[in-house]
Amino acid sequence: MQAKLDDLRREALETGLKINTRKTQDMRCRATSSVPLLIGTEGVETVHKFTYLGSVVSETGGTEEDIASRIAKARATFARLRPIWQSRKLTRRVKLKIFRSNVKPVLLYGSETWKVTKDISQRIQVFVNRCLRRILEIYWPEKISNTALWERCGEKPINQQIKRRKWNWIGHTLRRDPDHIPRQALDWNPQGKRRRARPKQSWRRTITAEAKAIGMTWSEVKREAQNRSGWRRTVDALCPI
Repeated sequence: MQAKLDDLRREALETGLKINTRKTQDMRCRATSSVPLLIGTEGVETVHKFTYLGSVVSETGGTEEDIASRIAKARATFARLRPIWQSRKLTRRVKLKIFRSNVKPVLLYGSETWKVTKDISQRIQVFVNRCLRRILEIYWPEKISNTALWERCGEKPINQQIKRRKWNWIGHTLRRDPDHIPRQALDWNPQGKRRRARPKQSWRRTITAEAKAIGMTWSEVKREAQNRSGWRRTVDALCPI
């Protein structure tokens, strides 16, 4: 890695560019070496996570930290729109449209590639339910079930929404050119040995299990995705509206 960094620095200098050390970070996944990387004579900061294109990438490879960041950003967005939620001039229908167009995109950004567990799904759903109750002005001690709340707002459970976004993205990616990196990543099979014990749940395992639930193999999924109209029917079967 140090050799590659030296080559990058040399080529950059030849074109008049200089690598900013303060904006360069080093993250290592299960690396045994702790020798710091250098850009010239300056050391590169070693971190356990970093933000790339709005998503948090961590050395553990999970999505928990990214989802926590998404919830925090969505909560801040919802708070900035408080005058809208408290307005008596706007109808409930308009407020829900603003919620769907301004808060939910912040919350679900990048959710197509999240490994969603029951715990993570519940955390996201709790935040959405709290926002909907604020918009509808439902406060304690008034009681209403979550199902009734979703019906009033025309919402679906958040895990169904994430699942539908994920499978729409999978179909779009499978139709890309074979040389496209995300397309290659869907079929990538990393080599090597793993530790003994039950393997962790992964994003790839979740989509394989979901496809198997409707009687499809991964090969059949790739073939079906090439037909847009057929793929819409497949997504409808996987994620009933």
